[in-house]
Amino acid sequence: MNPATVGLDLAKNVFHVHVADASGRTLDSKRLTRHELMPYFESLPSCLIGIEACATAHNWARQLQGLGHDVRLIPPGYVKPFVRRGAKNDATDAAAICEAVTRPNMRFVPIKSREDQAFLMLHRARGLLVRQRTMAACAFRAHLAEYGVIVPQGRHRVDALVAKLDELREDLPEDACFALDALVGQLHALNRQIDRIDIRLAEIHKTNSICRLLATIPGIGPITATAFAATIPDPSAFRSGREFAAWLGLTPRQNSSGGKHRLGGITKQGDRYLRHLLVLGARTVVRYPKARSRVDGPWIEALLERRRPMVVAVAVANKLARTIWAMLSTGEVFRSAQP
Repeated sequence: MNPATVGLDLAKNVFHVHVADASGRTLDSKRLTRHELMPYFESLPSCLIGIEACATAHNWARQLQGLGHDVRLIPPGYVKPFVRRGAKNDATDAAAICEAVTRPNMRFVPIKSREDQAFLMLHRARGLLVRQRTMAACAFRAHLAEYGVIVPQGRHRVDALVAKLDELREDLPEDACFALDALVGQLHALNRQIDRIDIRLAEIHKTNSICRLLATIPGIGPITATAFAATIPDPSAFRSGREFAAWLGLTPRQNSSGGKHRLGGITKQGDRYLRHLLVLGARTVVRYPKARSRVDGPWIEALLERRRPMVVAVAVANKLARTIWAMLSTGEVFRSAQP
């Protein structure tokens, strides 16, 4: 057997491989257990292996690269068009991956190292804790609203309400106070855990040259800089800043035909967390004239005359994404647009 490409469909304990030669003819298609997977690839000569970018994909990709194979991770959405209609199973998934990895215009996900994955795990854990804190804060506000204590939205207002809880106890039933104390304890614990992760990210930001480089961009702080440094270890995976912005889902969705160009909202593809951080930073740039002038003041002000601030923020986020790719590729420091 002289394989050229292999499609590997991952799972927890049962895997499926589809092997094809250079002409695309199927050479092998078989089911493997976890213990059989690595010995199987050790017996194969070096070839191109396609894997869907899913859970454990980076770990398997690193192990297969150690055997001398060329491994490519494909976003699952880009594999779906190659799955044979009406026959969704592990074998057809592996065959679709094998075919998709050979497409010349296919986009791939950069393979992360163990250190980059650990770095990114801090952000994932922080995001989960922030969501849990938001849920606890909303529950705290909602429960007090049932007793006529109304405060506007915002975490700082909830913190002020927590400080006044002792004054409110006199008008609340005992069981309500017990439930509210549990939520307050949860809020305090989540705040401590988030602060610990923020301190760790700040320490990494100080010692990481890429993070310090990206932090020179207006609207990019330590959290955003460390997130991009962890997620994009190799900018050469993208051919241009435009492709990088498209990968983040910051380009318009097209529905064009017959020479008529129809552009809709942004695609919202790619990493939602990175896109969220970029848009938050772009909103800061749009809001403050000093930061606006450093990016491209006249362009932003002209957009604000025609579009809503949030739409302008998304356009600025697209511009920031291209700037990030250029700086990661060249290593140059951000140059302000103002004279």
